[in-house]
Amino acid sequence: MSKVRLSLAISDYDHVRDFADGKVQAEGIEITHIDLPVEEIFSRFTRFREWDIAEMSLARTAALVSRNLPDITAIPVFPSRFFRLGAFYVAAERPIEEPRALAGKRIGIPAWIQTAQVYARAYLVHQLGIPLTDIRWFQAGVNVAGLGDEVVPSLPEGVSYTPVADKSLTDLLIGGDVDAIISARPPRAFEQGDTRIRRLFADPQAAEEAYWSETGIFPIMHTVAMRPDVIENYPWAPRNLFAAFEEAKRRGMERALDGNICRFPMAWSVDNAERARAMFGDDFWPYGIEANRRTLEAFLGFAHEQGVTERPVTPEELFPHEVRSLFKV
Repeated sequence: MSKVRLSLAISDYDHVRDFADGKVQAEGIEITHIDLPVEEIFSRFTRFREWDIAEMSLARTAALVSRNLPDITAIPVFPSRFFRLGAFYVAAERPIEEPRALAGKRIGIPAWIQTAQVYARAYLVHQLGIPLTDIRWFQAGVNVAGLGDEVVPSLPEGVSYTPVADKSLTDLLIGGDVDAIISARPPRAFEQGDTRIRRLFADPQAAEEAYWSETGIFPIMHTVAMRPDVIENYPWAPRNLFAAFEEAKRRGMERALDGNICRFPMAWSVDNAERARAMFGDDFWPYGIEANRRTLEAFLGFAHEQGVTERPVTPEELFPHEVRSLFKV
C-alpha cells in the first residue's frame, strides 16, 4: 500500500530535523518538508491553510479555536519553548532599573496575539501586580514601520492599545515615545551593539529560573497544527506523526547530552543540557498533554484574561478527541 503524502511546514530544529529529513519515518506517511521562517509559516497557515501540517504559534492556535473555526486543530508537539524575561528592552538612559517600575508606563509590542507577549504580560500581572490597564500599549513592527496585527484582538475593557503605522518599535524606544518594548526577536539595533538599548533584566536567566521554581510553568511558544481534513481522511495519522516527532526529539536530546564530542558550536552545551535535565527531568522537552497540563492551562487562562481568546479554551479543545486519546501519559 502506498504512503500518504503530507506537507509539513516547520522551521529547522535539531530535535525535529531527523523527522523532517527522513531519517525518522512516520509510519504510512511520506513527508514533504518546507523550511521557512516561522513568521512566514504562521502568516500563511493562518490566512490560507496552505499545508497539511504546520508549526503554529500557540497563541494564534488558541485564538482561532476560540473563534470556533472548524479548519484548525493541533497535536501536542511543541517545537519551541522559551522563557521570555529577556524580551523586555528599555532605553539605556531611562530611569527604569527594575520591572515594577513599568507600572504606569508606555510599552511597545509587535502584536497583541503573540505567544511571547501572552507570557510577558502575564508576568506583569501575576508576578508584579501591574494590571494591563495600568500600561499604555503601542503596536508596531520591531525593526520596520507599517506592520499591524494579523489576527484582530478582542481587548479587555479599559486597555489602551494604539497601533503606530509610521515608526518601528525601535524608533519609538530610542525616540522616547515608549518607555519599554517587549519583543521575542531582539531589536536589530540591540543585536548590532547599539548602546542606547538595554535589557530590563540584568540577568534574565536567573529571573526565569526563579519564575519556573515559583510557578512550574515552562513556556510553550509553538505547537504543530493540522487541517482537520487530514484527521478525517486518515484518522491514524496523528498518532503516527506524534510518534515520529517524539523519536526525532529523543535523538536530539541524546545528541545534546553526548559528552564525547561537541555537537553544537557552543561551549558548555552538554553542561547546559545536563542542567536542563536536572531542572525539568529526564524528558526535559516534553510533548503530550498531561506532561504539559500546568503550562497549557496557565497559558490558556492568561490568553483569555488578555482577550487573546474570545472565550475560555481548554487543552482538550486545542487537541480534540481524535487526537487527545492517543497521547495519554
